[in-house]
Amino acid sequence: MVKLRLRRKGRIHHAVYDIVAVDGRARRDGAFLEKIGFYDPNTNPNTIKISADRALYWLNNGAQATDIVNRLLSYEGVLLRKHLTIKGKSKEEIDAEVEKHKNVVSKRYERRKKLRVQRAINKAKAEESAKNKENAEAEA
Repeated sequence: MVKLRLRRKGRIHHAVYDIVAVDGRARRDGAFLEKIGFYDPNTNPNTIKISADRALYWLNNGAQATDIVNRLLSYEGVLLRKHLTIKGKSKEEIDAEVEKHKNVVSKRYERRKKLRVQRAINKAKAEESAKNKENAEAEA
């Protein structure tokens, strides 16, 4: 069975990945059939470059994407493109929908990033107030 999965590259503690089509029995960094993309989790935001037409080719021919690669394909709109192609939409409609999807994903990423920062600030404030309360009670 052909799988779409990550192939690790890079140096220690600074991994970058190729997205490849590979025989499911092959080793993680072993021989692969075709490189279809690139993923760098070290940048902010993460760098994802995928050849949509080659990914669609492999998916349409029965390749199974691993969980992480499936998520990356979703972020890049490849799975949406596949769905709309099956529905019979025109190329212009598909491109418009994929572009809209990418905007939604990037806005969601920024919104969640702000929420994580705010949550960390609130947690620090709560810990500080609890510490102050304990100090006040100890002094009294």
